[in-house]
Amino acid sequence: MRADVLRRWAVVAAGLTVLCAMPVIASALPATVPALTASQLRARILASAGQSYAGYAESNATFGLPSLPGLNGVASLLDGVTKMRVWVASPDDWRVDVLSDAGERDTYQLGAVSYIWDSGQELLTEVGGQPSLRLPRPADLVPPALAVRLLAAAGAQATFGLIPPLRVAGQSVAGLRVTPADASSTIGHVDIWAEPGSGLPLMVEIFGRDSASPALESQFFQIGRWQPDREVLTPQRGPGTGFTVTSARSLAGALSHLALEVLPTELAGRDEVSGPPGFGTVSIYGGGLATFVVVGVRTSQDLIGDALSAGGTALVLPGARGALIGAPLVNAVLVQPSDLALTFLIVGTVSAGVLQQAAATLVADRVWLP
Repeated sequence: MRADVLRRWAVVAAGLTVLCAMPVIASALPATVPALTASQLRARILASAGQSYAGYAESNATFGLPSLPGLNGVASLLDGVTKMRVWVASPDDWRVDVLSDAGERDTYQLGAVSYIWDSGQELLTEVGGQPSLRLPRPADLVPPALAVRLLAAAGAQATFGLIPPLRVAGQSVAGLRVTPADASSTIGHVDIWAEPGSGLPLMVEIFGRDSASPALESQFFQIGRWQPDREVLTPQRGPGTGFTVTSARSLAGALSHLALEVLPTELAGRDEVSGPPGFGTVSIYGGGLATFVVVGVRTSQDLIGDALSAGGTALVLPGARGALIGAPLVNAVLVQPSDLALTFLIVGTVSAGVLQQAAATLVADRVWLP
């Protein structure tokens, strides 16, 4: 081969090497951000919710939750890597595509109506209505949505501090650490890195107590400002694809069996904080990043038996059978009083002891029942 041909190929090879190395080089560059206080950065992150953007993000979760009937999708979402293409015009107008080896599952939110496209089934589903309670979905793990939700939940009682800046998706981002005030919280701290000017979060890490590695990490690998495009945000049906219409309740899985029960206004020393006091299918207790939910479920399935088979620990309570499921960030207790045809699911970011105390009250103190 002639020397000039070899030189040309050498130049091409060198160019390709530089292009491939650019993401690594960019991430290795020092991060520099303007001076901000923790309160300023927190305020900018909370104010970023209305921004439009597009990018590619991945979440990596190690919750260690067992698979239970009706909750398999949640277990897979909170254990493993979720790859997402994201387009967001506003909090109520967005699209998130989840990519996998089997294809992709796309969710479109257009105001009060959402659509789900399943490439494996070649089926587009229109989902009407907004449920009062829903299971987590991939869009909840996109860094901006996750960060804003965590900051809003933490409230002013949490402790906020600055942490060293990083480079995420090629950008210098400022770091904020959120530490819960309640010692019973399973969350040790939350780290958020956001664009210092816009406050748009690009990376979130959630750590369990006394853990050196995050139980959940979500970050952008590509991110940029985006001019909303209706063609991107509106599902397009191709020839031969199926179409169906359903309601949000029919997609609720295990939550479709919720029972209308009156629940106490206080459990485990924590007040009910959701809805009219003492009424509804769902009650939320506590506050900040130390919160738990109680729901009553009527189903023919043996939920406690399923939990024990999946690795849960049996609970001994007078007049009831129960099971405890523990994970780095979330604990859950299922309890079934012997004289009631329903199972209570108590789950939240609080210690197992708090949940067991709540379960004991539900079983023993029946003054709250009609």
